[in-house]
Amino acid sequence: MNMIELQQIRKTYKRGGEELPILKDVSLTVKQGEFVAIVGPSGSGKSTLMNTIGLLDVPTSGSYRLDGVATEKLKDNQLAELRNQKIGFIFQQFNLLPRLTALENVELPMIYSGLSKKVRREKAMHMLGMLGMDARANHRPSELSGGQQQRVAIARALAVGPSLLLADEPTGALDSKTGQEVLELILKLHEEGNTIVLITHDLHIAEHAKRVITIRDGLIVGDRSSGEAPALKAEAEVGA
Repeated sequence: MNMIELQQIRKTYKRGGEELPILKDVSLTVKQGEFVAIVGPSGSGKSTLMNTIGLLDVPTSGSYRLDGVATEKLKDNQLAELRNQKIGFIFQQFNLLPRLTALENVELPMIYSGLSKKVRREKAMHMLGMLGMDARANHRPSELSGGQQQRVAIARALAVGPSLLLADEPTGALDSKTGQEVLELILKLHEEGNTIVLITHDLHIAEHAKRVITIRDGLIVGDRSSGEAPALKAEAEVGA
């Protein structure tokens, strides 16, 4: 079954009375359990594509089915509910709330799922334990290293049992050693059956995905298995 089905997606913004096309007839299918990297230079449209996949932005035209659910006619509150049920987000800057503890940050998305406080807390502690962060449960983000904050962010993304994990430059704010540790964690999540779409400009990171999609000027210009063609670097440079 397909997790993501984008058909002829267009996204246009109005600026100064003119229309600025960002995505141009993008069609993309991602199956359940796939690990896909989307690469492209700044301004290529990859962030807008991620926001569309993540239901954070509504396309100007085209159709999008997420895990079998048609999204184009859903209202904002319905999109928010679907997003909370189906998608876990991992961001470059972690996006943890500074006044909340690690435990409270992981609990946050579960509040909207209607779970009791007791169940939320137990589940959040379980997720932190899986990621080796249970001993830091009562620490605030400022008391954690970058790698520890990203582990908390991943625990938060997994808390509601999402169908899809969206990772936006998840190692971009980390040093190389910590970034490698986070990458290995993402690979482990994929091996466990999670569907993962990763947005990156880092070719080293992209090479670990099973499939690499290159976007340039709002168009998909490459879509291949990561082991195909020795020219992954050249493919990305097409958009440079």
